[in-house]
Amino acid sequence: MLITNTTPLIIGSIYGALAIIFGAFGAHALKKHMDKDQLESFEVGVKYQMYHAILLLILGLMPNAEIIRHASNIISIGVLLFSFSIYGLTLSGTFGKKIKILGPITPIGGLCMVIGWLMLLYYFITLL
Repeated sequence: MLITNTTPLIIGSIYGALAIIFGAFGAHALKKHMDKDQLESFEVGVKYQMYHAILLLILGLMPNAEIIRHASNIISIGVLLFSFSIYGLTLSGTFGKKIKILGPITPIGGLCMVIGWLMLLYYFITLL
């Protein structure tokens, strides 16, 4: 099989590995230090990161269409903004002063992921 779009495969693999590491870190090391709401927020970041890591791996195996590349890129950026801002918010709130500037970054990341999904929807509709 000829793989023509390796970037989402690489990023998806990195995001997947980090999601496992962060999930284990949250379940074991952070559980003692975070309240229930903080831990749930951290877990949301991990789950969304893993879901989109799998999506990026799938997109990397799809035809190398321009819209697939753009959707992969915007989803990658969305995960970075969404999940990592949640990690920053929960960790900074647990171990020091909450970094409030990260708060507005989270929905921007979520919006990027939604846009990526809508780009994929458009691509699949054009295949009909």
